[in-house]
Amino acid sequence: MAPDADAGKAARRSDPFAPLTSELLDVGDDHNLYVESVGREGGIPAVYLHGGPGSGCQPDHRRLFDPERFHAVLFDQRGCGRSRPKGSRDHNTTQHLIADMEKIRERFGFARWMVVGGSWGATLALAYAQAHPERVSGLVLRATFLGTSEELEDVFLRALPRFYPGLSDDFLNFLPENERAAPLAAYYRRILDSDVAVHAPAARAWHDTERTLSEHTPKQTRLDLKASGALPATPFMEAHYFANDCFMRPHQLMDEAGKLAGIPGLLVQGRYDLLCPPATSHALAARWPGSEVRIVDGAGHILYDPGIRNAVMKAIADLAAKS
Repeated sequence: MAPDADAGKAARRSDPFAPLTSELLDVGDDHNLYVESVGREGGIPAVYLHGGPGSGCQPDHRRLFDPERFHAVLFDQRGCGRSRPKGSRDHNTTQHLIADMEKIRERFGFARWMVVGGSWGATLALAYAQAHPERVSGLVLRATFLGTSEELEDVFLRALPRFYPGLSDDFLNFLPENERAAPLAAYYRRILDSDVAVHAPAARAWHDTERTLSEHTPKQTRLDLKASGALPATPFMEAHYFANDCFMRPHQLMDEAGKLAGIPGLLVQGRYDLLCPPATSHALAARWPGSEVRIVDGAGHILYDPGIRNAVMKAIADLAAKS
């Protein structure tokens, strides 16, 4: 990108990563999304998609984008983070989120933008890019997840007992014996149950199991079924999406990978990611000409495992250099 009159403005601010703008954007259906932008106006357009589904953007996510080069948008998806109504699952599907992204893109006047996301954020990034390929200048994905029931079963029914057999016993034994034949569906039902006595312990058990699987060197490898305190938010949105196959056709993202032709993509992948294993990124890249998988050895799933964050930042910068 050629230098312009705005170059250097971000560096002159006391905090170059402070939001340029922030607002609650009305996207309809009684949903208002928290949306912020960082960097500098006139920079390379980009959008960051958080994971979960159900988490939200964090201040450190702003730092993935060089404020001198990018005009990046971050937002909390429907029902997540600072968006309102908090926790709402009404009118909350993958198709709604894709439409929200288009409203946000139009709000900022971007013709095209780089789409960056990890885990569920990678799922949404792929779904958006396949729906609107002409609006995507490039994709940076971390820990690719295709939103399929097969992936979830592989994680909780095969990887979990293989690597954490004690935790797997805790995860299954939490359920009544008659529900253990289909444990994921049982967890979804319990987490979405309106009775707090049913959904609270199930949400904690799901969250803590998933957290252990997400960390390369977890501190906790067994469930504490007597845990109390504030309930984690992500299990409720995850159960809503996972119980509905992420509101996509079976294998939709892989089957429609051809729509990504012409879109450059960099897939950052932890070698020991138990939630989103390297095989998924490898299989997707095989159907996506112009994509590249970058393996980070010694790392698992989360952004802050050793080497992952730096690899994501480098992928963003490298893709921008090709723009």
